[in-house]
Amino acid sequence: MKALPNILTSMRLVLALFMFLALAAAAGAVPGLSDHLEPQTQFALERWAVYAFVIAAVTDFFDGWLARKLGAESIWGAILDPIGDKVLVCGAVLGLMALGPQPMVLLPAGLILFREFTVSALREVGAGKGVKLPVTMLAKWKTTLQMVALTGELVVAAWGAFPFLPQGPAIEGPFAIAAHSLFWLATLVTLITGAQYWEQTRKALQG
Repeated sequence: MKALPNILTSMRLVLALFMFLALAAAAGAVPGLSDHLEPQTQFALERWAVYAFVIAAVTDFFDGWLARKLGAESIWGAILDPIGDKVLVCGAVLGLMALGPQPMVLLPAGLILFREFTVSALREVGAGKGVKLPVTMLAKWKTTLQMVALTGELVVAAWGAFPFLPQGPAIEGPFAIAAHSLFWLATLVTLITGAQYWEQTRKALQG
């Protein structure tokens, strides 16, 4: 049972890879796999990519909760968990952009990628100097916001792939506005936490 949290974290990495490949294939970006793709197959790929993202995002809550409940917190889990988060978020952002031009998504998506890679570099440099950057409460909320916002953006981008969703601008328009607004909010919080980590690292290195 104590291995379950790490299994969930590993599953998140696998689901993130599947999600990205499915979105890339649906966008026609996988040579050989995407050639002569039927519309129904394209819709199925988009639909299953969104499902994979949602399941992977849910595991982000349960692996940490289970690790604490089972007393199974480990160094390996502490390494895998943030990697799984970043791979999932970055894979979703890249897959989202692969689906087509989305002006309202492009800038915040780029800012999120910039922040994630910058903080990863800060952690690497800090680790070499013996500096640790503990995860803040705002950073945890940042991850939750990113997951929810990206779910909304993926649904907007793949709206036609879900036959149970009502079609038409009367529904799609307000949903898209809400999704874009939440994505921009997630981006703002992402940048704030990035600035916090930058300041923490700067002070620690100067000290």
